[in-house]
Amino acid sequence: MNSDVRGESVVYGVIKNIADQDVAQHRHHNRRAMEQLPSAESWSLVNREMFSLPEQQSIDLSLATEVMHFGASYIGVEHEWKYWLEQFEGLLRKMYWVSATVHLETEMSGVHSFVFATNGMGHKPNQSDIQIRCEWVKEAG
Repeated sequence: MNSDVRGESVVYGVIKNIADQDVAQHRHHNRRAMEQLPSAESWSLVNREMFSLPEQQSIDLSLATEVMHFGASYIGVEHEWKYWLEQFEGLLRKMYWVSATVHLETEMSGVHSFVFATNGMGHKPNQSDIQIRCEWVKEAG
């Protein structure tokens, strides 16, 4: 990672949900969950400004996967990573989704990728069957 700011960490990723018969309801519900996050001004590690909220679509997207992107830069977020993950999992617990991937890029420890999965066909709000897997890549040089 090439960074001009010493100690900068970048977190970015995607949450995916497969469209089903209730696609409009799921999209609306997920959008509301992201809108209800605290503002970045509150110093919350996971906040609504870091998400690219999906637009309300008027066309039929029943065959499309809903893709919700997010990203933010921090100073040394790896020192607060436990709390970042807790806040992110709190959001996931409120949403419909089938997978989520978080990438953490740090100057000191390289790139970590966290993959969230759920049992069955997908997560429904307020179910706690979230599983996490971490992969670590240390860039040479």
